[in-house]
Amino acid sequence: MLTLVTGSTGQVGRRFVPRLLAQTRPGERVRVLVRDAARGERFAELGAEVVLGDLRDEDALGKAVSGVDAVVNVAASFRGVPDEEAWAVNHTAAVALGHAALTSGVGRFVQVSTGMIYGSGRGRPLTEDDESRPGGQMWGAYNESKVAAERELLALTDMDVRVARLPFVYGEGDPHLANALQWAAHWASNQRLHMGHHADVAQGLLRILHAPGIAGRVYNIADDAPVTAVDIHLLNGVEIPAELARNTDPDPWFGIMSTDRIRRELGYRPMFPTAWSARDAGVL
Repeated sequence: MLTLVTGSTGQVGRRFVPRLLAQTRPGERVRVLVRDAARGERFAELGAEVVLGDLRDEDALGKAVSGVDAVVNVAASFRGVPDEEAWAVNHTAAVALGHAALTSGVGRFVQVSTGMIYGSGRGRPLTEDDESRPGGQMWGAYNESKVAAERELLALTDMDVRVARLPFVYGEGDPHLANALQWAAHWASNQRLHMGHHADVAQGLLRILHAPGIAGRVYNIADDAPVTAVDIHLLNGVEIPAELARNTDPDPWFGIMSTDRIRRELGYRPMFPTAWSARDAGVL
């Protein structure tokens, strides 16, 4: 079995690929698509095949998926990029990769998406069957492009497509936890953010990749206890702004995902159920 991973040099990919490589069995191989040869050297040293190319290049896609059995599309263009780039990477390139994989005979395709596609809250934890409701906090081209890609990839019924929706990912030196202060500084004290440690995101992706019989299924991946604005400040060792106590939370269930499906169907259990347990383990 040969598995292709895109987005291997991003925050999620660079931590996922070594874990995927560590779990390979005899006859299993891993290939990564990278734009910069120097950034692919680490993966080559770990045993991965490295293919140079851009996800937005049709010729590179054909080379990347040749002989591949499974694809994990981690590639994403997130905050601080023009809307056109977000759409080009998160939607157009993702769908093109899906079609290239289908043409090449790839049997399994894992699309890595985001819990942000749900949009506004529902007054309860969000489930995989909830439709996307554009709007609410943090809605924009990233969310729209990701949900559009999900829909088109899941429509490729001649290929086994699975979708993983990630929370706010942190840990192992990832700057996301510190970045969260830019929002948390303006939230209410009890306003929450659903997170997942890189170790648990990788665990969830590996379960979704390897599980048989789940074509067309969508899974939320997250930890057990969302952090509050107060937690975010404390975890970063930053003083809590006084105005947090005066602010109100406009949508208490925004971004809070149910993990019941992945727990029941795939046996997922977070190694770090809370950010505090990750802090105590020294893996922030």
